[in-house]
Amino acid sequence: MWVMQMRVRFFGCLAGFALACSVVANAAPVVASTTALAPNLVPIHTNLITAGQPSAEQLGKLAAQGFEAVIYLAPPTVPDAVRDEALIIAQQGLLYINLPVRFGNPTEKDFQTFAALLTSLGSRKVLVHCQVNMRASSLVFLYRAIIGKEDPHQAYQSVAAVWVPDGPWKKLMSEQLKKARIDFEPY
Repeated sequence: MWVMQMRVRFFGCLAGFALACSVVANAAPVVASTTALAPNLVPIHTNLITAGQPSAEQLGKLAAQGFEAVIYLAPPTVPDAVRDEALIIAQQGLLYINLPVRFGNPTEKDFQTFAALLTSLGSRKVLVHCQVNMRASSLVFLYRAIIGKEDPHQAYQSVAAVWVPDGPWKKLMSEQLKKARIDFEPY
């Protein structure tokens, strides 16, 4: 049941994210200038986009934009969550995954779970989102630097385009990078 809920939630989010991706599919990893697609939209590459919370309407267009999966990183009970996001995604045949990362206490387990989920999706087109793109940009950065072996200076630009992590997020990133023996300090 839990896996099905995650699948439904994951695919639902992906549809909205796909719409955003189609507009900026070949763009550099910078924040989109419009909130018509989703707030703080950052295309990482053709098959991976991070963003803040898309609207129900945006979520409903993800499949048409080629998205195949959605990973939602906020608890579904946050005030600005789209109430039926999992259903909206599932109705499009997309995979939906909700990994509720507590903003004030992200953990190594959160990152490990996220990395396993994203890896399992292979080459599918994925939207990773949360409320504002703070959780999403940070975990995608860690994934790119640690799992993808991308240059952390380049990968971090997608985080810096959205926010300056501090407190528990900066600590999580620093610890995970150090553990992976990557010499980079988030700024």
